[in-house]
Amino acid sequence: MVGYLELNRITALHGREIAEAVRKTVESGWYLHGEETEAFEREYAEYIGTNHCIGCGNGLDALTLIFRAYKEMNVLNDGDEVIVPANTFIASILSITENNLVPVFVEPDINTLQIDETKIENAITSRTRAILLVHLYGRCAYSDTIGEICKRHDLKLIEDNAQAHGCLCQNSYVYSNKRTGSIGDAAGHSFYPGKNLGALGDAGAITTNDNELADTIRSLGNYGSSKKYVFDYCGRNSRIDEIQSAVLRIKLRYLDEDNKRRKEIANRYEKEINLPDLRITPNGNRDNVYHIFPVFSPYRDKLQEQLLLSGIQTMIHYPIPPHRQKCYSKFASLQLPITERIHREELSLPCHPAMTYNEVSQVINAVNKINSNMKI
Repeated sequence: MVGYLELNRITALHGREIAEAVRKTVESGWYLHGEETEAFEREYAEYIGTNHCIGCGNGLDALTLIFRAYKEMNVLNDGDEVIVPANTFIASILSITENNLVPVFVEPDINTLQIDETKIENAITSRTRAILLVHLYGRCAYSDTIGEICKRHDLKLIEDNAQAHGCLCQNSYVYSNKRTGSIGDAAGHSFYPGKNLGALGDAGAITTNDNELADTIRSLGNYGSSKKYVFDYCGRNSRIDEIQSAVLRIKLRYLDEDNKRRKEIANRYEKEINLPDLRITPNGNRDNVYHIFPVFSPYRDKLQEQLLLSGIQTMIHYPIPPHRQKCYSKFASLQLPITERIHREELSLPCHPAMTYNEVSQVINAVNKINSNMKI
């Protein structure tokens, strides 16, 4: 059996260093707001290319705190609109609605799987204040056209970088080879264990070059306090702990190397998979760190079933788009056919740095040997 994502094997790639870092942290007796967190925030900010990194509890908190901070700074107000890609994980939408802001869904480009830049301006109204750009699947979603739209309409650009740690913005003249997470006004990052840069539990971070925003976010995530027992905001408890910081410091050192391995696996898939009716979307001039390797088939469920019979585990990202979820029934009348097609046809193949050459071959052979009568 080729598992979809075996976290124990991924952790084992750097297991001795991780175990030693955890041991030292446990023995230090200091578990929050300590040297490991300070060091990780400094190192991750330097890696991403921003002045500030603020650790927090998880990726959803990271995005939510950005919007909340902008409200405290009177940049955003209740009822303001945020443009967001319609095909994304629900956390992107939750961060908007939790702040009494209004998500405005824009369809993706079927060729890039990212927000369609040609449809953004038609979605802008007098209430639009920001664009939440999601680097979905590990692909850079930014383009200079999107940057120009933000400048022309005075919109904040916020990045959801939960799936794209280490991705470069290669398709931009303005931000050539800058990392995602350093392009917009602020970015939210998730270190959920299955991410390219994954902790051993929940953790997240915000990166930004905005000093006031960084200070506000840091206070909001610490109960609203920047000084012990003094509270400027009605905040929340959202902090990264010392153990997760220590683990992430180790894994950050190997992130580019691990992403390179993901790219090698994806390159084999793209060259060697030849199943009819299976669509693999090329990257074009966009970088991709392959957090997810998606393929698309009108017979997705049958494909998944037959691959499992061949010993290949797969996943679906994601079976139901946000606007079709029960919790967002108020958006159920929206007609978003491209998004709905993606969510109906997407299947994710195993793609992680612990995979062996033979395991990758097993996946390729299993896909290519799928019964030609799959559609029946």
